[in-house]
Amino acid sequence: MPDILAPGQERFRRLSKEGAWIVLGQASAVLGSLAGVRLLTELLDPAAYGELALGMTVASLVNQTVLGPLSNGITRFYAPAQERGDLASYLSAVRGLVLAASAVIAIMILLAAAGLLIAGRKEWIAIAGAALVLAGLSGCNAILSGIQNAARQRAIVALHQGIEPWARFLLAAALLLWLGATSTVAMAGYALAVTLVLGSQYVFFRKVIHVNGAVADRSSWRRQIWTYSWPISIFGTFTWMQLASDRWALERFATTQEVGLYAALFQLGYYPMSIATGMAVQFLVPIFYQRAGDASDYQRNAGVDSLSWRLTGIALGLTGAFFLAALLFHAQIFRLLVAAEYASVSHLLPWMLLSGGVFAAGQTIALNLMSQMKTQIMIAPKLITALLGVALNFALAYWYGISGIVIAGMLFSVAYFVWMAVLAKRQGINFRIDDATKES
Repeated sequence: MPDILAPGQERFRRLSKEGAWIVLGQASAVLGSLAGVRLLTELLDPAAYGELALGMTVASLVNQTVLGPLSNGITRFYAPAQERGDLASYLSAVRGLVLAASAVIAIMILLAAAGLLIAGRKEWIAIAGAALVLAGLSGCNAILSGIQNAARQRAIVALHQGIEPWARFLLAAALLLWLGATSTVAMAGYALAVTLVLGSQYVFFRKVIHVNGAVADRSSWRRQIWTYSWPISIFGTFTWMQLASDRWALERFATTQEVGLYAALFQLGYYPMSIATGMAVQFLVPIFYQRAGDASDYQRNAGVDSLSWRLTGIALGLTGAFFLAALLFHAQIFRLLVAAEYASVSHLLPWMLLSGGVFAAGQTIALNLMSQMKTQIMIAPKLITALLGVALNFALAYWYGISGIVIAGMLFSVAYFVWMAVLAKRQGINFRIDDATKES
């Protein structure tokens, strides 16, 4: 009897294998990040750790406004390009867009250096420059990873995602021990690690992404990717303001030491929740995009919508479980994962986890809208909730310090989740109306 699996069994086996690789990669990334927090908080005092956190806000500016949006657009159009057999034109368009983005980042580095010189803050030039270089390298790495994930090369993506956090913190720690415990040295270690990972990503990319055929119409793909990405860049600017304002509000109204305490709290609470949900999102992104295709079929869009809501329910359930665990064991978690001088903020860990989980659930709904090419309708909620977050961060940091920042984050996350849910529900109603109209 031939050993042939039924289509359903074969699909289940393939998806299980892909899911296992994603879990492995993300679990390694989480463990590496947690180990890194422990290592760097031992080597850097809270003030230096706070400076590193402020420097990372510069890197996040590039990711939110330049390479992050571009990565989303590039990943989204891989499946349509493959369906049409036009990967050569698609990849040619991608190269052109990445080169243009690199030029923008180079200009940003020059402007940042000039601005800091004029402001008399020469001591910040080195860390700002290193942060922008790190952002550029990380963004290119994310683009390669996104294409490979869209091509469902899960093992390669998992390998590099799992290695990168370990490489970042180990190389940063080595440089700190060699050159001295400063935030700039730590940032340089991050950049060196990402350079090595990017080189490995590129080698694997050349081996697994095979292109046949001549370049036909790169301008069409460039235009489609740009049309999809520019709204993300617009609201990414405001998202960055919200993400960075917590640290800068504490710097303004408290001390750099408190920024360091908050950064450790953020990495133990908010970041793991984003990773946990991101694990599922990474698994489903190519599936969503392949199912939606070019988003012109109402039935395909409705199927993606249903799947998205199930994922959102799982994200909220995981959030509730982690919140309860942190309520019971926050002190023990801090004793295990950070240096003793950071333990004074451990009681805020459950609320940081809750904030991160609710925001991550909102992001799964946003993925639904992005799959349907609805990035433009997301501009208003992204902008308004981000501005609300900025205002809350500065107001509550002024009154309550770190506790106020955590409260502000929770209020922002809830507002963002509710607005995304309302948008997605409206789109679901539109699917049913359109389908009924077509049938009649």
